[in-house]
This record gives sequence, C-alpha cells and structure tokens, in this order.
Amino acid sequence: MIDSLLFELMVIGILGIASQWVAWRFRLPAIVIMSIAGLLAGPVLGLMNPEQDFGELYKPIISLAVAVILFEGSLNLDFKEVRGLGRPVFRIVTFGAFLSWILGSFAAHYVAGLSWAVAFVIGGLFIVTGPTVILPLLRQAKLKPRPAKILKWEGIIVDPIGALLAVFAFEIIEFILGTNVNPSALFMFFLASIFAVILGYGCGKGIGWMFETGYVPEFLKSPMVFTVVIACFTIADEVTHETGLLSVTAMGMTLANMHISSIADMRHFKENISLLLISTIFVMLTASLTQETLLQIFNFQTIAFVLLMLFVVRPLSIFLSTWGTDLSKSEKLLVGWIAPRGIVALTVASYFSSILLEAGFEDASILISITFALVFTTVVAHGFSISWLAKKLGLSTEGPPGVLISGGSQFSTGLAKTLEELKVPVLISDSSWERLSSARSRGIKSYHGEILSEQTEYYLDMTPYEYLIAGTELDSYNALVCTTFVPEFGRNNLFQLSLSDQEGDNLEDLVHTIGGRILFKEGASWEELNTMVENGYVFRKTNITEQYTYQKYLTNIDDAALLLLIKKPSGKIEFFSHEIDHKAETGDVVVSLTPPSKEFERIQERLEEQRHEKNDE
Repeated sequence: MIDSLLFELMVIGILGIASQWVAWRFRLPAIVIMSIAGLLAGPVLGLMNPEQDFGELYKPIISLAVAVILFEGSLNLDFKEVRGLGRPVFRIVTFGAFLSWILGSFAAHYVAGLSWAVAFVIGGLFIVTGPTVILPLLRQAKLKPRPAKILKWEGIIVDPIGALLAVFAFEIIEFILGTNVNPSALFMFFLASIFAVILGYGCGKGIGWMFETGYVPEFLKSPMVFTVVIACFTIADEVTHETGLLSVTAMGMTLANMHISSIADMRHFKENISLLLISTIFVMLTASLTQETLLQIFNFQTIAFVLLMLFVVRPLSIFLSTWGTDLSKSEKLLVGWIAPRGIVALTVASYFSSILLEAGFEDASILISITFALVFTTVVAHGFSISWLAKKLGLSTEGPPGVLISGGSQFSTGLAKTLEELKVPVLISDSSWERLSSARSRGIKSYHGEILSEQTEYYLDMTPYEYLIAGTELDSYNALVCTTFVPEFGRNNLFQLSLSDQEGDNLEDLVHTIGGRILFKEGASWEELNTMVENGYVFRKTNITEQYTYQKYLTNIDDAALLLLIKKPSGKIEFFSHEIDHKAETGDVVVSLTPPSKEFERIQERLEEQRHEKNDE
C-alpha cells in the first residue's frame, strides 16, 4: 500500500493521464484503459484503496468532480444544435428513459434476484450514460452529426434524471413500506427538484449578466464560474441528495444558450479540466473496489442481468420511444446499442448501497458489484464496437485524415484537386463566392461562410478534417484562424502560408506563440504561390519506390520546384514546413509544385505571339 496521500494523488494523476495517452496513441477507448489501470493499482495489486485512504474526503471529492464534469458537458447543449432532432431527443430522454427504468427494474428483480424495492432504485439509476463516457467515445468514433448529437444530448440530460429517479424510487419505497409515513416527503422531493432547476437557471443567468455587462474582469471569469458551479451543486445537494446534478445541468444549459463570447472562450479550458477530472476520478473509483466485489461480478445472475440490459432493455426502449420519428433504422440501431454507464452510476450506487442496507434491504450488498459489472461491460463492449458498428451502418465519417483549407484561390484549388486525386477528403472555405468560383468550377467541395463565425459549427461538419491550412492573402487573418482552431485540430496540424514580405509587417516574432506552422520549407507567400500557378506551374505527384528513392527524387527535381507535402500509405499527410524537414520513404507519394515543361513553355510563347498578332491587326 502507498503510505503517502500526496504520493497516491500523484500516482492517480499519472495513471489517468497515461491511460488517456495510451488510448490516443493506439486508438483504444480511454475509459477501458483507465478502468484497467485502476483495477491493477487497486484490488489486483493492492497498491492503493482511495476510498479508505482519503476517508471522509473521498465522497465529496468524487461528487464535486462529477458536478464540474456534468456542467462542462451541459455547456455544449445549445438548442440550435438539435434543429430537426428535437422530437427524437425529447422522446428518448422522457419516454425512453421511463421505459428503460421500468424494464431495467423488472430485469433486476426477475433476473438479478433483487427485491422490488432495490430493483426500482437501481433501475432508475441504470438509465444514465453521462458525459464521462459518452463524450470520449464520440471523440474516438467520429460519428456523423445526427447520431453523435442524439447520444451527447441523451447522455448529459439523462445523467441527473437517473440519479433523481433513484432518489424518487427510494422515497416511494419508504412511503409504501411505512418506514417514513409522511406524504409531505414526496412533495418536498418534487419541490427540491424544482428548486434545483430554478437555482441552476438563476446562477446561469446571473453569471451571464455579469459577464455581458463587464462586472467581472477577464482574469476572474474562469475562477468565478467554477466557484458558482460548486456553490450551485452544494446548495441543491444539501437540500436533497442528488438534486445538485440537476442544478449544474440547468446552469450549464442556461449559459450555453445565452451565447456569451466569454463562456465560449473558456470552454476549451473547462474541457481540459473536465478531461483531467475524468482521468483521475475513474481511476479512483475502480481502484477503490475490493476483490470480493470483483468476484461477485462473475455470478450467473449478474452476468444474465448485464446481458439483458445490453441486448433487450436498451434496444427495446430506444425503438419504442423513437417510433414514428424521422430516425433511420441505422440510427436507431446505433443509438439502441450505445449506452455505456460511467462515474455517476458508480458513485450513486455506492451511496444507495449503504442507505438501503441501513434500511434493512440485505440484497443491496451486491449493488456495487452489479453496477460495476454493467459499467465495465458496457464501457468495453461499446468502446470497442462503436467505430466498427458506425462504419457498418454508414454512420461514420471515419476515413483518411482530411484537409480543411480556409481561403479560396487558384493555388488552393490546385492543391485541393491534387489531394482529391490522392483520395484525401478536402474542403475549401471562404466568405466570398467569387474566391470560391474556381473551386466550384472544378467540382471541389466548398463552404461559403465565415469560418470564424459561431454559426459555422452548426452548418459545417469538421469531423472528417484533421489538418487546417489558413491560406488567405492576409497574414493576421491566417494567424487568427489557426489560433482559434488550436483546441480542435492541435497546433501540430495547423498550417498557414508564409508571412507576406511587406514593408511595415513585423509578425515573425509572433509565429511561435500564435498562428500555425509556416507552410513549405522554402516559405512561399500567397502572392508567390498564386503567381506560380498562373505562370503554369503544375502540381506533380511522385511515387517513391525502392528503385526510385527519395534521394534520387531530390537529385532529379527542378531547382525551382516547391515541395508541398508527403502522403503516407496510412493516409497521414506530412506538410513541408519551416519547422520540420520530412523525408519520404518507400510507398510514399511526394507532391510538389513544379515549373512547366519546355514544351509547355513553347506552347505558351506561341499563344502569346498569336495574341500579339491579333492585337496588331
């Protein structure tokens, strides 16, 4: 066992972030890796047991972390996003959740062998999915916008509803069994839920008003938001347990739909905090499990219950609740399969296990085992199957990494056409129809609109694109585009054209802190690149083989040619830039912008002479 609490915190943090990195590096579900890391550190090797080591601080830490994660997730719930999806989403989070509760409760009673009282409590809890598991899976799977939005909205909205259903079921049980014969208790529960929603709405409106009117300086905005989130959660939770989750969800949704620029600016910072919390909290939860809990998972009744939840309860509740909506069969199949449970299910199950045992329900002793069995099974099954199933159903945008080019021009069009020929998804974005005319005339996919506009994310699906090139004639605009999209693409995948060599421009000192990487080794500017294209330079693709090596290619290439990029057999693209000197290998394709051939030059000269002759006549 680890003796130092500080050292244990360090180990938990390292395990969580290392799990995220391994998952990213090998394209694995992050939640699965974190679960395995926690199990190895906890019940398997016995290195730590955070629940015992942290003592009374353990549950408040978990609760506050869940509140922040849920708030961050609810900041993405902009009603504009569900245009055309309002009906299926509403049906899933209401009728679908109710069906899942009833069917799950019957399964818990008849299959898992739980009493009716415990079954209805756990049935309400098991309708949750939650942002802690859904959002990482959506990042990994690259789903099309419709199914991705449905799963995201369901996960975030149903999270507090599931916890409240469990509390409601417990209140009903106490009332029916006579342990708390007080009709006002149920009435107070509903009042507490309404109070939580009003509190969250009020906090959201209050923060929004203060930000819009300038009552909060920029450096205090993030700390203030987090402080209010914790206060909002704690006050509601003190009134009635688990209503705090409802309160922070209401607060997040309120702020999301106020469209305040300050909140949008902070979103990426909060996403980083949320990622850190998910990484550490999931490790803490799994490391706190005991070996006895793990052994109980392999009980036949537990296994049968989990399989029933996966293959009957979830699909049936989705199909029935979305009957008559415009969801396709493929979308229903995907949504009906994907329902991983996460942190909220584990934390609330732990709370109700002790409460129900105190109330005399001895079968509640296996609640944590059943919950973890469902959590781990769904995380593994759905984590490893979501990408495969989405591809099979035609709901995935998975494919070779694409390129998004901001700025229409002759050079952009030529580069985009070359990438298309290499089977690379490409799109040119510009706010001017005139600058997009060459791309449209050659059949290249384009987007007419301001890429920096808030509305862009609602109309332009950026999921297929992993690289962004800011290719306008304005250096400052290119730098702004790259800086804006750092959180989405990562700085290594953002590129901009070389800074214009104009008198008065002195932006070279800024390229290390703002903007993207400067494109192309030789550093050609927008003017130079488009002049080259106008003068007949061609985009040439050269295959590197064992016989025709990259070294031979460099020896033979024209001195005036400009190396643009290397396309790997895996689909990865390496753009030549100031910072990195790439080397092509066997199987790679090198794209360059090369001068016209002598024959082409002769034709051009002949055409020029003919034009002069006509003018003389």
